[in-house]
Amino acid sequence: MSLKQICTVLPQYALPHHLLSGWMATLTHCRNKTWKNLFIRTISRFYGVNLEEAKYQDLERYTNFNEFFTRELKDGVRPIAAAAEAIACPADGVISQAGAISGGRIFQAKGHDYSAQELLGGDAERAAAFENGSFATIYLSPKDYHRLHMPLSGTLTEMVHVPGRLFSVNNTTVGAVPNLFARNERVVCLFDTEAGPMALVLVGAIFVSSVETVWHGVVTPPSISAPRTWRYQDNPPLLEKGAEMGRFNMGSTIIVLFGQDRTAWNQDLTAGKQVKLGEQIGRRLK
Repeated sequence: MSLKQICTVLPQYALPHHLLSGWMATLTHCRNKTWKNLFIRTISRFYGVNLEEAKYQDLERYTNFNEFFTRELKDGVRPIAAAAEAIACPADGVISQAGAISGGRIFQAKGHDYSAQELLGGDAERAAAFENGSFATIYLSPKDYHRLHMPLSGTLTEMVHVPGRLFSVNNTTVGAVPNLFARNERVVCLFDTEAGPMALVLVGAIFVSSVETVWHGVVTPPSISAPRTWRYQDNPPLLEKGAEMGRFNMGSTIIVLFGQDRTAWNQDLTAGKQVKLGEQIGRRLK
């Protein structure tokens, strides 16, 4: 580890992750107008939030900081890639990594990878659908739009809430903590699409007060000791490409998985690339 990683990452092992995230939830849902407006202005200035894109720019429209953080955008600000074969980016953010799932392993950072089976909750049959497939990991910073949308139209088949820690998901921590995305608490959403099975994995992080989906509402908290699974066999939700599917109440990471030979990422979809919701990041092959 570098000195920066030692100072930034090692203390995280000792932190009470869920307790701190619970405190953050209390702060971000506080309705005190003075506190709420100060919090919004401070974060907006510090991170460079583009309020011009927000549907509501008047701070009085937001009853608490979390409403601002998960704000809607103006209509038309994020057009969705229209071509039938286009895979739309599910979020604003930065590509952490993208590429092939090789030998059941997903690349995290130099010197680190992790198991797709562990990421998806430990079920071998669930992971088999993505053997030798492809993945893209997108990091959402505090300045980004924090609602998540569908890369392709899909029918929801299963959702799994996997317990875990809440390490930070910034570059420094991702480069130092082994199996980070497979050890943090996460919500796995599995869909049938025209490109075959698709997984959207919503990874929690320190100070992420909750993760929610449009069909279920808040999934986490509560924190749990064993995975919870929901299967959607009767009247499963069908979401169109570009439709909202969930949101982070505070920032984190979304990981997209597809099966073997079903999709191809754009050649420039590499680590560090800035991406916007709706832009084409790849195409389905069949």
